[in-house]
Amino acid sequence: MTAGIVHFGDNLPLLRKMESASAALVYMDPPFNTGKRQTRTQIRAVRDDKGGRKGFGRNNYRAEIVGETGYADAFADYPAFLRPRLEQAHRVLAPDGSLFFHIDWRESARCRLMLEDIFGGPRHCINEIIWAYDFGARAKSRWPAKHDNIYWFAKNPDDFVFNHDEMDTIPYMAPGLQTPERVARGKTPTDVWWNSIVPTNGRERAGYATQKPLAIARRIVRVHSNPGDTVMDCFAGSGTTGEAAAENGRKFVLMDSNPAAFAVMKKRLHKFSGVKFVE
Repeated sequence: MTAGIVHFGDNLPLLRKMESASAALVYMDPPFNTGKRQTRTQIRAVRDDKGGRKGFGRNNYRAEIVGETGYADAFADYPAFLRPRLEQAHRVLAPDGSLFFHIDWRESARCRLMLEDIFGGPRHCINEIIWAYDFGARAKSRWPAKHDNIYWFAKNPDDFVFNHDEMDTIPYMAPGLQTPERVARGKTPTDVWWNSIVPTNGRERAGYATQKPLAIARRIVRVHSNPGDTVMDCFAGSGTTGEAAAENGRKFVLMDSNPAAFAVMKKRLHKFSGVKFVE
């Protein structure tokens, strides 16, 4: 049985080949149109008596660059690039399916209006989720941008999958105001999700520039799909959505046109049996 399929190629023709209403859940994390090149430099520590870093056994080490992954994140006409892909994603969604669209402040307003138009109005936007993190550089000329927007759109705003009992819990911000029982149990998340980005040297890091945390993908997959469902991600990047789907008993369809992303997904997802890689 095929647990998942990873396609290498332009997602628009691949989406057009997908069967209508075949995905219970769609997650889209497209390029943000930052006007910059998104990169991640891969570094390894090499023992060197003249190196500037102390490591294992109090030996000196130096950092050595071994590679770089990334992509150009600039579009002359971003809506023209994105709209046909959103239209196909809407077609692919099951009648009770949900689409989660991940973007940042630069294009969030235009994208929300585009999604409302495609889905049939603002009622289809069930939540605007704020993913907040506190990591990275601090701007000195404006308030530092430390959040992304995740729009949840339902194909049918009166009938969608929402498995409340599958929701994870988080600590109370003011535990002293709660009973010990509540503190031990934790609380359900709101529409503001505090979660660190994937650390550069963390165990979760797969080696791709814009990798998103597994905790975010797991929450979406568990609450908004059921075991055996198909989850689709057409800007798959490092394959986080596929891993979250596979470990929770869902099938997945992933797409990406970046050779570095496809290589990372091959390495990351081979541990799951029945995964097919299509070039």
